[in-house]
Amino acid sequence: MILSERQTDRGLLVTACDPDVLGETFANGDTEFTVTEEFYGGDTVEPEAVRESLARANVANLVGTEVVALAIEEGHVEEANVLDLDGTVHAQFMRL
Repeated sequence: MILSERQTDRGLLVTACDPDVLGETFANGDTEFTVTEEFYGGDTVEPEAVRESLARANVANLVGTEVVALAIEEGHVEEANVLDLDGTVHAQFMRL
């Protein structure tokens, strides 16, 4: 998994994606989504590092079946709120 952390005005922003989706573009009807290196690029890490990062995140953007499944498993994302794109999934969450 590819993980990045940034401090923002809203707290810790975590981006994570499956390696196979980085650089890819996905669509669902009128929605088109590109997993850019600029936003999602980071360090290749084990799932445990993503778990720890998501536990501390104020905002998270997640792309890919493995990363999103981990976020659902850890209780950060509800499956009903996951966006199904052609070939992958995308989820976001924000803690207030």
